Amino acid sequence: MTAENGTHDGTEWWKSSVVYQVYPRSFADSDGDGIGDLDGITRRLDHIAGLGVDVLWLSPVYPSPQADNGYDISDYQDIDPVFGDLDAFDRLLAAAHRRGMKLIMDLVVNHTSDAHPWFQESRDPDSPKRDWYWWRPPREGREDGAGRHEDGTAKGGGDTAAHEDGTAKGGGGEPNNWGSFFSGPAWTYDGASGAYYLHLFAPGQPDLNWENPEVRQAVYAMMRWWLDRGVDGFRMDVVNLISKDPALPDGEPSAEGLFGDGSPHYVCGPRIHTYLQEMHREVMGRYPGRLLSVGEMPGVTVEQARLFTDPERAELDMVFQFEHVGLDHGHGKFDPRPLLLTDLKASLGRWQEGLADVGWNSLYWNNHDQPRVVSRFGDDSPPHRTRSATMLATVLHLHRGTPYVYQGEELGMANAPFATIEDFRDIESLHHYARALEAGARPEDVLPGLRAMGRDNARTPMQWDASPHAGFTTGTPWLPVNPDHVEFNAEAQYADPRSVYHHYCRLIALRRREPAVVHGDFTMLLPDDERIYAFTRRHGGTALLVLGNFTGGTVAVEPADLAPWYQEWEGAELVLGNGPSAPSGPGRLVLAPWEARVHRLVR
Repeated sequence: MTAENGTHDGTEWWKSSVVYQVYPRSFADSDGDGIGDLDGITRRLDHIAGLGVDVLWLSPVYPSPQADNGYDISDYQDIDPVFGDLDAFDRLLAAAHRRGMKLIMDLVVNHTSDAHPWFQESRDPDSPKRDWYWWRPPREGREDGAGRHEDGTAKGGGDTAAHEDGTAKGGGGEPNNWGSFFSGPAWTYDGASGAYYLHLFAPGQPDLNWENPEVRQAVYAMMRWWLDRGVDGFRMDVVNLISKDPALPDGEPSAEGLFGDGSPHYVCGPRIHTYLQEMHREVMGRYPGRLLSVGEMPGVTVEQARLFTDPERAELDMVFQFEHVGLDHGHGKFDPRPLLLTDLKASLGRWQEGLADVGWNSLYWNNHDQPRVVSRFGDDSPPHRTRSATMLATVLHLHRGTPYVYQGEELGMANAPFATIEDFRDIESLHHYARALEAGARPEDVLPGLRAMGRDNARTPMQWDASPHAGFTTGTPWLPVNPDHVEFNAEAQYADPRSVYHHYCRLIALRRREPAVVHGDFTMLLPDDERIYAFTRRHGGTALLVLGNFTGGTVAVEPADLAPWYQEWEGAELVLGNGPSAPSGPGRLVLAPWEARVHRLVR
């Protein structure tokens, strides 16, 4: 590749990197107000650097009303006072760079906050910014399903927005039948405007209209402002939703009949590649060889990801896909079902094969939107927690792609024991609970799904030590710490060479010294086995065999199931494990509960 292709200039440094995600509100509080902040992150950087990671990904720290914990941004070029200020940001950036780590920001440009000046200006029908958002008049002949306040007014619209029966003045209802990701309709009526605005997420998160070139240029100018400040790239929130079918047609009605599925009209919409290629030309391509761009893309397929990450197309370096973290969903995410290991292998294996020759994978179990993996796919009970956490890490990191570590994952942090709905803070969980009860569900039937899958599980404060608030704050934390921090905390794990933290250090060190981890091909083994995850990575004369037992019992695999590959590996060097190992014999493979092994052969 040539330098004019920007991040795709042939260096591709991010392929050998490991990324650590910080959720600032919950990482470390420096001033005792119970909310994490930038100076708190700076003070704890040695914890992250000690793992050996290369990139720090910072979830949003911009000014925000916090309708969705910072993913509703009211000013793209400043810091919310709850997190500090631009000077505090510059201190963090400089401290990360001194430690050899890059820093990437969360870029949230599918939508803004409804408090953003752009949106406030757009509420005036005569404003030049009216077309910066998706404003539409009420649709005649359609009843409004938006939901109302108890006084009958439209939510978000004030006391002149609706007639007593809840419909928009002038008659009609929402412009189409799309539903929001956070329950309810994707439209809110605004009384000051006499129109509805589109929000695929919360009503406080109106969608930007990327069809307007002024919107795109304003976004690109903002991105360049951060990059010129020294930022090293962006994780782009739901970036494959920025292109909508301008006609905004109705979606296929759901089985429940309340809202239609609008996703065919905005997931990887008609101009998404045009927009991302333009973004690369206008922004990322002006900083050759320096930046990382990763797009969060709900609903993306392998075939689409090949296009987004093909270096010749100059769009993105990698994408976040959600296929593997939807495998334990029943009727939606809050209806969890047991994971079938064969489903997981089929999914991850398909992505490994699909991006083998073009593009690149991002590898993750956890992030700020997912429950804790040790509780989800492992076993967070005391006898098995460390082993299952380290097994899951080993299997993930040895795939082909760039691994992402979410804060606390390196300690084996687990889901929290939320007792009642009052314990939850997340807008997605609260909206789902309210809608479910409105539909006649009982609280005791709804709460188990929230406990298992709710996003608050990822947002409990970081567990630094065994003190009352886990060393996170000297004040009252915005979300209570998990009571298990007394046992599972960073201070205790630093002192224990067998801890989850030290296993992550060894795992990342293996990536550093063994080229097969980054560059090797991938071959899935035992695809039909529901207990053992097994694969090989081969590069040059070196091969790695990765084994993980996804059960709480000892697993002995029959010789016939191992032929012919296992005979090749008998006696191979064990380069990483979470031992002790179960004894195996000639032609016989035995793995202890939640055991992981990485063997190496050199020819």
